[in-house]
Order: sequence, then C-alpha cells, then structure tokens
Amino acid sequence: MFLQPQLKALLRDGSRSAEQHDARNLHWSWRKFAAFAYVAEQYGYRYDGLSSLSPKGSPNPYFAFRRLPDAPERAARAAQLCPTALQGGRLPGMRPGGNRLCPLAETRGDVDLLHARIMVDYSRFHGRRGLIALLVIPVAMLIPLSRTGFSAPSLLVCAAIWLIFAGLWMAGLYIARRRCAKYSRVLQGAGVGRSAGREGTT
Repeated sequence: MFLQPQLKALLRDGSRSAEQHDARNLHWSWRKFAAFAYVAEQYGYRYDGLSSLSPKGSPNPYFAFRRLPDAPERAARAAQLCPTALQGGRLPGMRPGGNRLCPLAETRGDVDLLHARIMVDYSRFHGRRGLIALLVIPVAMLIPLSRTGFSAPSLLVCAAIWLIFAGLWMAGLYIARRRCAKYSRVLQGAGVGRSAGREGTT
C-alpha cells in the first residue's frame, strides 16, 4: 500500500541528485523496512541511520539514506533488471509475487544486517522520545488543574497518571536496551559497525 509512493519518492530524489533521501517505516514491519533499505541501495541510496528530520517525541522517526557516488549507474542497472518496479513488478533483490519485500535467498543476509542496524538505531531513539513525553505530561496536566483547582485529590490523580506513564517508559526503555544489545551482537558477530555501510548486490 505504501511501497509505491515510497519508491516513487526515492526515485524522484534520485532524479534530482539529492544527497539525502529521508523515509519513515510505513510497512508495520521492521524487516520489510530493512528490505526497502536494501532496494534503496540498489537505486543508489545507502541507509545512514536516523535522520535529523525526526520530530522530537515522534514514535515513528525518519531514517536517512545517503546518495552513493555511483548512484546513476546503480539506478540504471536496477531499472534494466526490474523495468516494472514502479508498476507493481519485481524489485531488485526481492522475490516476485504478492509480497514484494521478501528477499531472495542470496540477499537475505544483507537485509538481515540492515535490519539489525535499523533496530539498533531505533532502539537508541526510544529513550529520547519517551523522556520528552514525560516532561510534556506535567505541563499538559496544568491545564485541567488550573480549572479544577490544585487540591490534594487532583494532585494525587495527576501524580498517579504520571507514574503510570513513567513506568511504561521505563519498561519500554528496558526492552529497547535489550533489543539494542541483541542486534549489536549480531552486527559485531558479522564484523559490521553500527553505522558502517554495506555494498549491495544486484
């Protein structure tokens, strides 16, 4: 559903020789987004981590894709191999058929490493966005309190709400740190740094 506009935006930036393409995960699956990152590399844009465009506190940040020096050659090669990609056809490195972001056996390893890098970056983003939300909640609660009065029961209710959100944030932070450690080990085992690029294959 979201793949076609996302691919068109990528190719549009490529035709303009934009140095960076920014994209969000619109696929409800991080593995599919990693597959999209692989496809983007075949068209000349390599995954480069979190983008500075990401709004503070957003649960769905932007990710940056940096233009490669041989981007025109890569895009021309991908267009030749998969001429119907924009019309719903096969994508470079992906299987043909309904699930267009399912990697071929020979590209699955590259997609898995991209997935690990994306998960590390996204996990590190969790702490920032959660902390901002915790700081905003007390300010937001001042609005109803200014109308109802700063009574002891009202303050207790607000404190309870804040503690619930703080507990959820701490639980999420714990999960994010575990996930970050897990995928960092995957990258270390493959000898790939968190922000290191990989050459794609077509």
